[in-house]
Amino acid sequence: MEDDKKQSATQQTTSSQTGDKTAVEDIKDQARDVASQVSDQAVCYADQAKASAADEVQGVASALRTAANELRDGSPQARTFSQIADTLADASDSLRDKDLGQMMTAANDFAKRNPLIFLGSALLVGFAATRFAKASSSGNSPVTSQIGSPYRGPVGGSVDLRDSGQKPSGDLTTLTGLEGNI
Repeated sequence: MEDDKKQSATQQTTSSQTGDKTAVEDIKDQARDVASQVSDQAVCYADQAKASAADEVQGVASALRTAANELRDGSPQARTFSQIADTLADASDSLRDKDLGQMMTAANDFAKRNPLIFLGSALLVGFAATRFAKASSSGNSPVTSQIGSPYRGPVGGSVDLRDSGQKPSGDLTTLTGLEGNI
């Protein structure tokens, strides 16, 4: 009888362990499915960004070709614009043809072969992106002052006395708040 109880307990333990293993395997399978879906979405977004970047590069190449065609034939500027346009068109085509892994490998290889050029390029791209972001931000539009030049006032404010009907008053030390020799 005791042997039957031990055997029954062993079967229940084995059954429980098998059930636990099945549940763990199910969770692992679900996690793999979710990871696969996330990976597929990331690749889709990367492909869309890659296509958009390739379109932008192609647009710049087209604009440079148009500018080169409008310049005097044979001029150094026309030849330079044509060469840059051809290089950008080739870059756009290779951007479309390569997948994300190939592009990362190529960028990594280039960085290993030419670290200074890579860092300089990264610096220029960062600088250009910062300038673009600043230019695109709202609330950073110039206001025309009395003499017609753009004026940016202190901390986001601006002064335009034409609209207010006020006249400037005081001397230079009062307007600037500085005392002494100016």
